[in-house]
This record gives sequence, structure tokens and C-alpha cells, in this order.
Amino acid sequence: MSEITTISMQKALNLALADSLRADPKVLILGEDVGTLGGVFRITDGLQAEFGSQRVFDTPLAESGILGMSVGLALAGYHPIPEVQFDGFAYPAVNQIISQIGRMNYRSRGTMPMPITLRMPSFGGLRAPEMHTESLEAMLAHVPGLKVVSPADPQQAYHLLKLAASMPDPVMFLEPKPRYWQKAEVDVTNPGNLQGARIAREGKHVSLIAYGAMVARCLQVAELAAEDGIEVEVVDLRWLKPIDTATVAASVAKTRRAVVVHEAPLTAGLGGEIASRITEACFDTLKAPVERVTGFDVPYPSGDLEDEYVPNVDRILFGIQRVLTYKRLGA
Repeated sequence: MSEITTISMQKALNLALADSLRADPKVLILGEDVGTLGGVFRITDGLQAEFGSQRVFDTPLAESGILGMSVGLALAGYHPIPEVQFDGFAYPAVNQIISQIGRMNYRSRGTMPMPITLRMPSFGGLRAPEMHTESLEAMLAHVPGLKVVSPADPQQAYHLLKLAASMPDPVMFLEPKPRYWQKAEVDVTNPGNLQGARIAREGKHVSLIAYGAMVARCLQVAELAAEDGIEVEVVDLRWLKPIDTATVAASVAKTRRAVVVHEAPLTAGLGGEIASRITEACFDTLKAPVERVTGFDVPYPSGDLEDEYVPNVDRILFGIQRVLTYKRLGA
């Protein structure tokens, strides 16, 4: 029997952590202010009171130390779930992520797995100061040994975090900050298929491929495009590594046009990888080059400039228009 409740993504993540702590005594939560305060976004609110300070505990303000401690806990047989308060704060811990977390399982020939689920509030949407709004997914996805995932709504957030917390692999869990307080129905008893991408909306004229907070924006674009008779299929990538090429290619094979949307800068962004895979799989059927609607090749701006940087509805609609009106030379 299903158990459906309407909650925010913040609450869904909180419930997923509580359920993971309850299910596995080896699960530990650590980070800056995750204990008494309950985290800067209150994702860990109440967990220390319920599970104790031995399993949910605060750390010094040192991200390299948080991830280094997580490596030691994983080697000792625990499943640490560290939190980095903001994505930009993860830069001091890049050495631990790349040199230890991503490699230890390979370095030890499988004798030292790294079951670490790194939670990272990510992307823009809050008009926060510098270093509080980043898009690290391309850098993380490029590191061998890491899995990268980003949920788009409370249902995905609850079940994907529980899945990540049960996996033997290191998972970089990128939480879209602007979606924390958006409410939606969550069926805690029915995870559905959590592997690969999912079709968030069916369509037949063009495929919009996105992840994290951009999925909701693409669904908004699809509603507006439908008023003009354009049926947009929205693909929620979910797993940024490994990328579900089969689902993306099946969608584009149907629509024959694709627009990839992400907040990160264009150059060497994940959109380039997705466009390459689409071209490899669908070259003979594409009616237009794969379009990318992304952030710009500048440091992520703070304050009011953020609205000019993050792909908005108009920019995505123009991207759709470009692929729909594309004409081959000589055609």
C-alpha cells in the first residue's frame, strides 16, 4: 500500500537521512552545524536529538578535514554522509575527493571501498554571495570512481538519497538549493525506477534535457510551448554520472531535436558531453544540431546579476525556436 504525503524537498531529504540512520547503524552524519543547529538549510534538523551525537555530529570549519575524516570512517567500515554547507566550500576538499575518495577502491583492488555520500547544496537561485552558488557537476563527473546525482523534486530527493546512502560507492549528491522549499507529493513506499534518467513530460517535437533545478524550469517552458502547439519532451537526467545515454537517445530519436539546459558555464560543461552522445547515437536522424542553453563563461555572479546568468524561460524558448527553425544548407 502506498503512503503519499505532500512535503518540501528539505523535509524529504530530512526523512531520507532519518530512515537511512534507522536502517543502518553504520551510517553517520557529519559536517558544519549539522548537529545542534540542524544544518544551514535545516536538512539535518532533529536528527542529533533522535540518534545522538555519536552518529550526527558537528565538525570544525574545515572542508578538507570533513572529507578526510569521512575517508577514515569509510576505511573503518562506516557509511559517512558528510555535508558541505555550500558547493563553493568544497574547493578546499578537492584533494580528498579526487586523490582519496575517487581512487581508494581502485588503489586497493576493491579491498577498500569508499561508501561515502557527500551532500552538497548546489547551483544558483538564492542570490547568495560569491562561493555560495556554484556548479561543480562537470568537474566531479570527470573524476573516475565517483557517481554524481542531482534530484529535481521531493519524490526523487527522498528515494535517490536513500539509494545513495545504501550504495558501496562514493556518490556526490548535488541538492538544488532553490528547490528546497518547493512542495510536492512523495510516495515513501514506492521509489519507482531510480536507475538512469526519467521522462518528466512526454512530447514529440523537441527534447529538453536537464537536471536539478532546471527540470522545473524546463517543465514551465514546456507548458508555455504547448500553448503554441509545440509538444516538448522533458528528460530529467538525474544521474550525471553515469549518464543514461539510452534514455536520452530514445527521446531524441523520437523528437529528432534536442536542447540541453544547465546552469554551469558552456565551455567544457556537461552539455557538451550530452550533445556528443546524442550526436553519436542519433546523427542520422537529427534535424538540427544539438542546442545548449547554459550559464556564461564567467565566475558565477552574485546578487541581482544571477537572474541574467541562470538560463531563464525566454532563453530556453529561443533555444527551442533555433532547433525548430534550423535549415540545412541546400535543403
